[in-house]
Amino acid sequence: MREEEKKPTSTIRRILKQRWALSAIYIASAAIILAAAFLLQNSFDDSAKDGKEESAETGKNYGQPSVEVNSNLETIKMPVADADKSVIKKQFYDVNADEKAQEEALVFYNNRYEQNKGIDIAMEDGKSFDVKASLSGNVTKVQDDALLGNLIEVEHEDGVVTRYQSVKDIKVAVGDKVKQGQAIATAGKSQINEEAGVHVHFEIRKDNIALNPTDFIDKQASAIQSATEMEGSELDDSANKEETPAVEESKTDKEETPAVEESETGTDETPAVDETDESTDLENGTDKEGSTPGEDTTEESDSLKDSLNQSN
Repeated sequence: MREEEKKPTSTIRRILKQRWALSAIYIASAAIILAAAFLLQNSFDDSAKDGKEESAETGKNYGQPSVEVNSNLETIKMPVADADKSVIKKQFYDVNADEKAQEEALVFYNNRYEQNKGIDIAMEDGKSFDVKASLSGNVTKVQDDALLGNLIEVEHEDGVVTRYQSVKDIKVAVGDKVKQGQAIATAGKSQINEEAGVHVHFEIRKDNIALNPTDFIDKQASAIQSATEMEGSELDDSANKEETPAVEESKTDKEETPAVEESETGTDETPAVDETDESTDLENGTDKEGSTPGEDTTEESDSLKDSLNQSN
Protein backbone atom coordinates (compact mmCIF):
# COMPACT_ATOMS: atom_id res chain seq x y z
CA MET A 1 0.00 0.00 0.00
CA ARG A 2 2.78 2.40 0.78
CA GLU A 3 4.41 1.82 -2.58
CA GLU A 4 1.12 2.56 -4.41
CA GLU A 5 0.66 5.86 -2.50
CA LYS A 6 4.19 6.97 -3.30
CA LYS A 7 3.84 6.48 -7.07
CA PRO A 8 1.77 9.65 -7.83
CA THR A 9 3.99 11.89 -5.77
CA SER A 10 7.06 10.54 -7.33
CA THR A 11 5.58 11.16 -10.78
CA ILE A 12 4.91 14.86 -9.97
CA ARG A 13 8.40 15.24 -8.67
CA ARG A 14 9.85 13.74 -11.79
CA ILE A 15 7.83 16.16 -13.93
CA LEU A 16 8.93 19.15 -11.87
CA LYS A 17 12.51 18.13 -12.24
CA GLN A 18 12.21 18.50 -15.99
CA ARG A 19 13.64 21.70 -17.50
CA TRP A 20 10.48 22.61 -19.33
CA ALA A 21 8.18 22.12 -16.34
CA LEU A 22 8.53 25.59 -14.75
CA SER A 23 8.26 27.43 -18.06
CA ALA A 24 5.13 25.47 -18.90
CA ILE A 25 3.61 26.40 -15.55
CA TYR A 26 4.44 30.09 -16.10
CA ILE A 27 2.95 30.06 -19.57
CA ALA A 28 -0.24 28.40 -18.36
CA SER A 29 -0.58 30.88 -15.50
CA ALA A 30 -0.06 33.81 -17.86
CA ALA A 31 -2.67 32.45 -20.25
CA ILE A 32 -5.18 32.14 -17.44
CA ILE A 33 -4.47 35.71 -16.24
CA LEU A 34 -4.77 37.16 -19.75
CA ALA A 35 -8.02 35.33 -20.37
CA ALA A 36 -9.47 36.68 -17.13
CA ALA A 37 -8.34 40.23 -17.98
CA PHE A 38 -9.89 39.96 -21.45
CA LEU A 39 -13.21 38.87 -19.99
CA LEU A 40 -13.19 41.74 -17.49
CA GLN A 41 -12.36 44.26 -20.19
CA ASN A 42 -15.27 43.10 -22.32
CA SER A 43 -17.63 43.45 -19.39
CA PHE A 44 -16.38 47.02 -18.75
CA ASP A 45 -16.83 47.97 -22.41
CA ASP A 46 -20.42 46.75 -22.38
CA SER A 47 -21.23 48.79 -19.25
CA ALA A 48 -19.57 51.86 -20.77
CA LYS A 49 -21.67 51.56 -23.91
CA ASP A 50 -24.83 51.28 -21.85
CA GLY A 51 -23.82 54.41 -19.90
CA LYS A 52 -23.20 56.37 -23.10
CA GLU A 53 -26.58 55.40 -24.49
CA GLU A 54 -28.28 56.47 -21.27
CA SER A 55 -26.42 59.79 -21.21
CA ALA A 56 -27.35 60.38 -24.84
CA GLU A 57 -31.00 59.82 -24.02
CA THR A 58 -30.87 62.15 -21.05
CA GLY A 59 -29.09 64.71 -23.20
CA LYS A 60 -31.98 64.60 -25.66
CA ASN A 61 -34.46 65.17 -22.88
CA TYR A 62 -32.62 68.13 -21.39
CA GLY A 63 -31.18 69.65 -24.52
CA GLN A 64 -33.79 72.36 -25.00
CA PRO A 65 -33.80 73.82 -21.46
CA SER A 66 -30.04 74.27 -21.70
CA VAL A 67 -30.62 76.62 -24.63
CA GLU A 68 -32.99 78.68 -22.48
CA VAL A 69 -30.40 78.95 -19.71
CA ASN A 70 -27.79 80.17 -22.21
CA SER A 71 -30.25 82.70 -23.61
CA ASN A 72 -29.92 84.69 -20.40
CA LEU A 73 -26.28 85.29 -21.36
CA GLU A 74 -27.09 86.30 -24.93
CA THR A 75 -26.65 89.88 -26.08
CA ILE A 76 -29.95 91.50 -27.03
CA LYS A 77 -29.98 92.35 -30.74
CA MET A 78 -32.15 94.47 -32.99
CA PRO A 79 -34.82 92.30 -34.67
CA VAL A 80 -33.36 92.97 -38.13
CA ALA A 81 -30.58 91.45 -40.18
CA ASP A 82 -28.71 94.71 -40.80
CA ALA A 83 -29.12 97.17 -37.94
CA ASP A 84 -26.92 99.78 -39.62
CA LYS A 85 -29.46 100.25 -42.42
CA SER A 86 -32.43 100.49 -40.07
CA VAL A 87 -34.12 103.59 -38.65
CA ILE A 88 -36.44 104.05 -35.69
CA LYS A 89 -39.66 105.68 -36.88
CA LYS A 90 -41.09 106.16 -33.41
CA GLN A 91 -39.35 105.93 -30.07
CA PHE A 92 -40.50 104.43 -26.78
CA TYR A 93 -42.61 106.71 -24.58
CA ASP A 94 -40.38 107.50 -21.58
CA VAL A 95 -42.03 109.16 -18.59
CA ASN A 96 -38.66 110.71 -17.65
CA ALA A 97 -38.08 112.29 -21.08
CA ASP A 98 -38.77 115.94 -21.94
CA GLU A 99 -42.11 117.09 -23.32
CA LYS A 100 -40.95 117.16 -26.92
CA ALA A 101 -39.67 113.58 -26.81
CA GLN A 102 -42.88 112.45 -25.15
CA GLU A 103 -45.01 114.12 -27.81
CA GLU A 104 -43.03 112.43 -30.57
CA ALA A 105 -43.53 109.05 -28.85
CA LEU A 106 -47.31 109.33 -28.89
CA VAL A 107 -49.38 107.29 -31.36
CA PHE A 108 -52.50 108.98 -32.70
CA TYR A 109 -55.35 106.68 -33.68
CA ASN A 110 -59.14 106.94 -33.62
CA ASN A 111 -59.04 110.55 -32.38
CA ARG A 112 -56.95 109.74 -29.33
CA TYR A 113 -53.28 109.56 -28.35
CA GLU A 114 -51.63 106.51 -26.87
CA GLN A 115 -48.15 105.97 -25.44
CA ASN A 116 -45.83 103.92 -27.61
CA LYS A 117 -44.83 100.81 -25.62
CA GLY A 118 -41.93 99.88 -27.92
CA ILE A 119 -39.93 101.11 -30.90
CA ASP A 120 -41.02 101.08 -34.54
CA ILE A 121 -38.15 99.94 -36.78
CA ALA A 122 -38.01 100.34 -40.57
CA MET A 123 -35.39 100.27 -43.31
CA GLU A 124 -33.92 103.44 -44.77
CA ASP A 125 -35.21 102.53 -48.23
CA GLY A 126 -38.70 101.75 -46.86
CA LYS A 127 -38.66 98.20 -48.25
CA SER A 128 -39.76 95.04 -46.47
CA PHE A 129 -37.28 92.95 -44.48
CA ASP A 130 -37.04 89.79 -42.41
CA VAL A 131 -37.88 90.10 -38.73
CA LYS A 132 -35.31 88.24 -36.61
CA ALA A 133 -35.63 86.87 -33.09
CA SER A 134 -33.87 89.25 -30.72
CA LEU A 135 -33.26 86.47 -28.17
CA SER A 136 -33.61 82.70 -28.04
CA GLY A 137 -36.81 81.48 -26.42
CA ASN A 138 -40.19 79.81 -26.76
CA VAL A 139 -43.03 81.14 -28.90
CA THR A 140 -46.03 81.61 -26.60
CA LYS A 141 -48.41 83.67 -28.76
CA VAL A 142 -49.17 84.12 -32.46
CA GLN A 143 -52.17 86.31 -33.19
CA ASP A 144 -53.75 87.76 -36.33
CA ASP A 145 -54.68 91.37 -35.68
CA ALA A 146 -55.39 93.92 -38.39
CA LEU A 147 -55.09 96.84 -35.98
CA LEU A 148 -51.68 95.87 -34.62
CA GLY A 149 -50.56 94.21 -37.85
CA ASN A 150 -50.38 90.67 -36.35
CA LEU A 151 -48.46 89.71 -33.23
CA ILE A 152 -45.73 87.28 -32.10
CA GLU A 153 -44.59 86.83 -28.50
CA VAL A 154 -41.45 84.95 -27.45
CA GLU A 155 -40.91 84.09 -23.79
CA HIS A 156 -37.48 84.06 -22.15
CA GLU A 157 -36.12 83.62 -18.63
CA ASP A 158 -37.06 85.60 -15.51
CA GLY A 159 -40.40 86.81 -16.89
CA VAL A 160 -38.87 88.55 -19.93
CA VAL A 161 -40.96 88.60 -23.12
CA THR A 162 -40.14 90.06 -26.54
CA ARG A 163 -43.06 91.14 -28.72
CA TYR A 164 -43.10 91.65 -32.50
CA GLN A 165 -46.04 93.48 -34.07
CA SER A 166 -46.85 94.72 -37.58
CA VAL A 167 -45.57 91.51 -39.21
CA LYS A 168 -46.74 89.20 -41.97
CA ASP A 169 -45.72 85.85 -43.47
CA ILE A 170 -45.29 84.42 -39.96
CA LYS A 171 -42.88 81.47 -39.96
CA VAL A 172 -43.37 80.17 -36.40
CA ALA A 173 -46.18 78.72 -34.30
CA VAL A 174 -47.02 78.52 -30.62
CA GLY A 175 -44.71 76.04 -28.87
CA ASP A 176 -41.78 76.48 -31.27
CA LYS A 177 -38.32 77.10 -29.88
CA VAL A 178 -36.51 79.85 -31.75
CA LYS A 179 -32.85 80.81 -31.70
CA GLN A 180 -31.43 84.29 -31.71
CA GLY A 181 -31.22 85.65 -35.25
CA GLN A 182 -33.79 83.20 -36.62
CA ALA A 183 -36.27 84.69 -39.11
CA ILE A 184 -39.75 84.53 -37.59
CA ALA A 185 -41.75 86.80 -39.93
CA THR A 186 -41.60 89.65 -42.46
CA ALA A 187 -42.12 93.34 -41.69
CA GLY A 188 -45.54 94.70 -42.61
CA LYS A 189 -47.95 97.52 -41.86
CA SER A 190 -50.45 98.30 -39.12
CA GLN A 191 -53.53 100.46 -38.87
CA ILE A 192 -52.53 101.94 -35.53
CA ASN A 193 -49.34 103.47 -36.95
CA GLU A 194 -49.75 103.88 -40.69
CA GLU A 195 -47.23 106.74 -40.75
CA ALA A 196 -44.38 104.30 -40.05
CA GLY A 197 -45.04 102.44 -43.32
CA VAL A 198 -43.42 99.01 -43.59
CA HIS A 199 -41.95 98.39 -40.15
CA VAL A 200 -41.86 96.10 -37.13
CA HIS A 201 -43.05 97.20 -33.71
CA PHE A 202 -40.59 95.71 -31.17
CA GLU A 203 -41.21 95.53 -27.43
CA ILE A 204 -39.36 94.16 -24.40
CA ARG A 205 -41.49 93.41 -21.35
CA LYS A 206 -40.54 92.31 -17.84
CA ASP A 207 -43.41 90.89 -15.80
CA ASN A 208 -45.78 92.47 -18.37
CA ILE A 209 -44.24 95.94 -17.86
CA ALA A 210 -42.98 97.58 -21.06
CA LEU A 211 -39.32 98.65 -21.02
CA ASN A 212 -37.38 100.87 -23.40
CA PRO A 213 -35.70 98.47 -25.87
CA THR A 214 -32.99 101.00 -26.76
CA ASP A 215 -31.73 100.80 -23.16
CA PHE A 216 -30.90 97.10 -23.55
CA ILE A 217 -29.76 96.71 -27.15
CA ASP A 218 -26.25 95.17 -27.29
CA LYS A 219 -26.49 94.25 -23.59
CA GLN A 220 -26.93 90.84 -21.99
CA ALA A 221 -30.43 89.73 -21.16
CA SER A 222 -29.44 89.52 -17.49
CA ALA A 223 -29.17 93.34 -17.54
CA ILE A 224 -32.98 93.50 -17.66
CA GLN A 225 -33.25 91.68 -14.35
CA SER A 226 -30.60 93.81 -12.65
CA ALA A 227 -32.13 97.05 -14.00
CA THR A 228 -35.61 96.20 -12.74
CA GLU A 229 -34.22 95.23 -9.34
CA MET A 230 -32.44 98.58 -9.08
CA GLU A 231 -35.62 100.44 -10.01
CA GLY A 232 -37.54 98.47 -7.42
CA SER A 233 -35.02 99.30 -4.70
CA GLU A 234 -35.11 102.99 -5.64
CA LEU A 235 -38.90 102.99 -5.42
CA ASP A 236 -38.73 101.36 -1.99
CA ASP A 237 -36.20 103.95 -0.78
CA SER A 238 -38.31 106.85 -2.03
CA ALA A 239 -41.39 105.35 -0.40
CA ASN A 240 -39.55 105.03 2.90
CA LYS A 241 -38.35 108.62 2.68
CA GLU A 242 -41.87 109.85 2.04
CA GLU A 243 -43.19 107.93 5.00
CA THR A 244 -40.76 109.51 7.52
CA PRO A 245 -42.50 112.94 7.66
CA ALA A 246 -45.72 111.21 8.61
CA VAL A 247 -43.91 109.64 11.55
CA GLU A 248 -42.53 113.03 12.59
CA GLU A 249 -45.99 114.53 12.38
CA SER A 250 -47.29 111.83 14.65
CA LYS A 251 -44.50 112.66 17.07
CA THR A 252 -45.45 116.34 17.03
CA ASP A 253 -49.05 115.37 17.64
CA LYS A 254 -47.92 113.45 20.66
CA GLU A 255 -45.86 116.43 21.84
CA GLU A 256 -48.88 118.67 21.57
CA THR A 257 -50.76 116.68 24.20
CA PRO A 258 -49.54 118.95 27.08
CA ALA A 259 -51.54 121.79 25.50
CA VAL A 260 -54.60 119.63 25.87
CA GLU A 261 -53.71 119.03 29.50
CA GLU A 262 -53.43 122.77 30.07
CA SER A 263 -56.86 123.25 28.58
CA GLU A 264 -58.16 120.51 30.81
CA THR A 265 -56.63 122.19 33.85
CA GLY A 266 -58.18 125.43 32.69
CA THR A 267 -61.59 123.87 32.65
CA ASP A 268 -61.03 122.29 36.02
CA GLU A 269 -60.16 125.64 37.64
CA THR A 270 -62.94 126.14 40.22
CA PRO A 271 -61.63 129.54 41.40
CA ALA A 272 -63.17 131.17 38.35
CA VAL A 273 -66.54 129.90 39.47
CA ASP A 274 -65.82 130.98 43.04
CA GLU A 275 -64.99 134.48 41.88
CA THR A 276 -68.37 134.82 40.22
CA ASP A 277 -70.04 133.50 43.32
CA GLU A 278 -68.06 135.92 45.43
CA SER A 279 -69.00 138.78 43.10
CA THR A 280 -72.66 137.90 43.42
CA ASP A 281 -72.27 137.66 47.15
CA LEU A 282 -70.60 141.03 47.22
CA GLU A 283 -73.36 142.50 45.16
CA ASN A 284 -75.91 141.01 47.48
CA GLY A 285 -73.94 142.28 50.42
CA THR A 286 -73.79 145.80 49.06
CA ASP A 287 -77.48 145.70 48.40
CA LYS A 288 -78.14 144.68 51.94
CA GLU A 289 -75.75 147.28 53.33
CA GLY A 290 -77.19 149.91 51.02
CA SER A 291 -80.71 149.07 52.14
CA THR A 292 -80.07 149.76 55.80
CA PRO A 293 -78.79 153.29 55.30
CA GLY A 294 -81.67 153.98 53.00
CA GLU A 295 -84.11 153.01 55.71
CA ASP A 296 -82.36 155.29 58.24
CA THR A 297 -82.55 158.32 55.94
CA THR A 298 -86.25 157.89 55.39
CA GLU A 299 -86.91 157.68 59.12
CA GLU A 300 -84.88 160.84 59.71
CA SER A 301 -86.85 162.68 57.03
CA ASP A 302 -90.13 161.64 58.65
CA SER A 303 -89.02 162.92 62.07
CA LEU A 304 -88.09 166.28 60.59
CA LYS A 305 -91.49 166.58 59.00
CA ASP A 306 -93.16 165.88 62.35
CA SER A 307 -91.10 168.51 64.14
CA LEU A 308 -91.95 171.13 61.53
CA ASN A 309 -95.62 170.39 61.81
CA GLN A 310 -95.55 170.82 65.58
CA SER A 311 -93.75 174.14 65.28
CA ASN A 312 -96.39 175.40 62.91
